[in-house]
Amino acid sequence: MKPFNLSLLNLFTAKLIEESLKGNRKAQLKLYNSYCDAMLTIAYRYVKDMDTAQDVTQEAFIKAFSNLRRYDGSSSFGAWLKQIVIHQSIDFLRKRTFDLCLDQVPNLSIENDDNWDVEEHLEVNHIKRAIDKLPEKYSVVLKLYLMEGYDHEEISEILEVSVNASRTQLHRGKNMLKEQLKMKGYEMSHNH
Repeated sequence: MKPFNLSLLNLFTAKLIEESLKGNRKAQLKLYNSYCDAMLTIAYRYVKDMDTAQDVTQEAFIKAFSNLRRYDGSSSFGAWLKQIVIHQSIDFLRKRTFDLCLDQVPNLSIENDDNWDVEEHLEVNHIKRAIDKLPEKYSVVLKLYLMEGYDHEEISEILEVSVNASRTQLHRGKNMLKEQLKMKGYEMSHNH
């Protein structure tokens, strides 16, 4: 997309936000329709059930519209909305007895291990499915880090845990993911 078109898009979104703040229902509906599918995809990534993802997305939009005055434009509207959707998803998981007792992990000294290499024949969908099979306390941290691009400070804020707990869970989750992918690679190579 050309910068010109992007600025037009931003202008269009800004106008919709301005109209939504005035209580214009049509503008709110247009904003909702512009972002609904993308936000539903993000919610589904965490809650793994379409009906629940729809509920989470609806709740997130209600929260966004009731807090629209807080949107300051420092990030794109989509990025601001995405944060609300992720927080709503995590809140849902917590209410569902999500095991987020991350702060109870021992203080491990984890080397900065940025090696995320996986075997070349594994597709992104295989990796996503493998992440989904991990216990939630690992899969959520992996998704926030790998898919959303959050750093440990942001993850610790979202999950209300220490930065060290975030690092530890990421490290453990990554090791479990590697094991799953190795097993998957083994299965796939023996199925051919």
